[in-house]
Amino acid sequence: MPFHELINLRKILIFVILIAFDLFSKYLVFYYIDLYQFIKITPFFDITHIHNFGISFGLFSGTIAPLYLIVIGILVVFFIIYLLLNTQDNLERWGLFIIICGAIANIIDRFINGYVIDFIYLHINQYYWPAFNFADIYISIGIIMILLNVLKKINKNKE
Repeated sequence: MPFHELINLRKILIFVILIAFDLFSKYLVFYYIDLYQFIKITPFFDITHIHNFGISFGLFSGTIAPLYLIVIGILVVFFIIYLLLNTQDNLERWGLFIIICGAIANIIDRFINGYVIDFIYLHINQYYWPAFNFADIYISIGIIMILLNVLKKINKNKE
């Protein structure tokens, strides 16, 4: 797919809104919630303020320099752009686009702070999901869209 077909005002606007929303939410958490403070919203949902120095779920926290994580993130974004340029499937394109938005938002956060701010905390009693942010949600939604598309193609080929 030609690059100029991927870029249009609607996509640029969505791109800017998604990234700005993620970064603004992190800004609010950074300035209005103390580090490691938990604010109970519901019995299973808290807002917190955690600095993630690693990758997803804090893996490799403190073992990889932030600059390396930024470089790796940029390389991954370029690879996803390559995939985006080489697919004709609309659902797959949108999934990749949303993943790029999330990845870039986290790269910007890591570039500014040296870490990523995570603040959405889900739990039931002592069971919990590691804290995350909106950029992580974007990446997860994009992956789900791509997986649904793969399943759709598999089912279509079985018919």
